[in-house]
Amino acid sequence: MKRNFARTLGGLFLGMGVALAAWAQPVDGEVIRIDQEAGKITLKHGEIKNLDIPAMQMSFRVSDAKWLKTLQVHDKVRFSADKIGGQFTVTAIEVRK
Repeated sequence: MKRNFARTLGGLFLGMGVALAAWAQPVDGEVIRIDQEAGKITLKHGEIKNLDIPAMQMSFRVSDAKWLKTLQVHDKVRFSADKIGGQFTVTAIEVRK
């Protein structure tokens, strides 16, 4: 019984993760400012539909601070963001060429 419950619960969380990943669609943006000390990045971006945020410039936390060391101001990027712990957070980012 416990084993079936664990499988069902694991499948539920996996399904939720896939659904959330599909919901957070990538957005194009440009790096405006990098604050490594605070673990934040300021992006000028298009509409972020999953967060109901219009196109604008705003600051985000990043889920992996190592990304801030590889990015430069004026880089064109494609990123995904979500609200984590009550704060808007970049959950994936890549430089566009």
